[in-house]
Amino acid sequence: MKILCVDIGTGTQDILLYDSRRELENAYQLIMPSPTIRVAQAIRQATRERRPLLLTGVTMGGGPCQWAVEDHLRAGLPVYATPEAARTFNDDLNAVQAMGVRIIGEEEAARMDERVVRLVLRDFDWDALRQAFEAFGVPLQPDGIAVAAFDHGAAPPGYSDRKFRFDYLARQLSEHRDLTVFAHRGEEIPPALTRLQAVVRTVREVFEGPVVGMDTAPAAVLGATLDPRVAAWRQCLIVNIGNFHTLAFRLREGRVEGLFEHHTGFLDREKLDRLLSQLAGGTLDFEEVFGDMGHGALMFDRAPMKLEGVAVVGPRRGLLRGSRHPVYLAVPYGDMMLAGCFGLLRAFAALYPEFAPAVMDSLHGASRPAPWETLD
Repeated sequence: MKILCVDIGTGTQDILLYDSRRELENAYQLIMPSPTIRVAQAIRQATRERRPLLLTGVTMGGGPCQWAVEDHLRAGLPVYATPEAARTFNDDLNAVQAMGVRIIGEEEAARMDERVVRLVLRDFDWDALRQAFEAFGVPLQPDGIAVAAFDHGAAPPGYSDRKFRFDYLARQLSEHRDLTVFAHRGEEIPPALTRLQAVVRTVREVFEGPVVGMDTAPAAVLGATLDPRVAAWRQCLIVNIGNFHTLAFRLREGRVEGLFEHHTGFLDREKLDRLLSQLAGGTLDFEEVFGDMGHGALMFDRAPMKLEGVAVVGPRRGLLRGSRHPVYLAVPYGDMMLAGCFGLLRAFAALYPEFAPAVMDSLHGASRPAPWETLD
């Protein structure tokens, strides 16, 4: 059994090809530039060449690619986009047009001349993944695919996208306070999660088997719980410090008791330390985080928690270097950057019980043959 796990971040996309015949430490893995970084690089090349830009495809992650589009427009160069591609920058197409992007239909896009630089927007690039693995003699023929991406969701007009995002986090935890509630079967992605919907549609173009879509930060936190040291703690905080967003959970025996989410760029060690202290102490409230341009905070239990540790994952985890808290840099299966993929694998097992015995056996460290004994 093979499951392809792809954790799509702002800086990198982290890729794990799980094979039930191998120990997890021997699974094939890649840490590569994120889709938005790749698109941004192509846009900046078009800017240097003074060429018009045409964006087609589907909604994907913004950030670097949006900043590159804005720079292209500031250089006096035109940007055309089909409606779904344009929603990468804002679900409100009027707002995208206000940026200076010209929204056009598919037929008009097809008629544009060859001087235009054509870029297809998508978070999941099957051809690139297949070629990367096949370059090393590994056929990419998974039995399941799990993908994680951050999604603000399509907020109604006039409604804060930060609040809308936090509403989703709170709603998912309203009945079950397990981190796997942030994962969905492909056909069950909430309609408001337009980016995850687009990812699944892209996957479905090349794959008919079981698909899971999950939010990136909870995936990484779930992966961190698989580190043996973290797994031994009854009560702890786990923090994913991503390039764009920081999400912290307060957990007691694996159940969520509270959380907050903030923009990493608004945090320094002192502020993050304070927020973690308030999360553990049960004193953190929504307005304190939201009013500081974060997404919000939620407490299910305000009784002070005596921490056994604070586990940290994410590419910006150095932000907590020198923290006053008992910080532990979690390394599930020896690889912090794959924490999200391991979380995806765990969530996949929860959503597809028929895969669970083999996956859970692997996650619990069952011995497997040497890699050369399992060659295809």
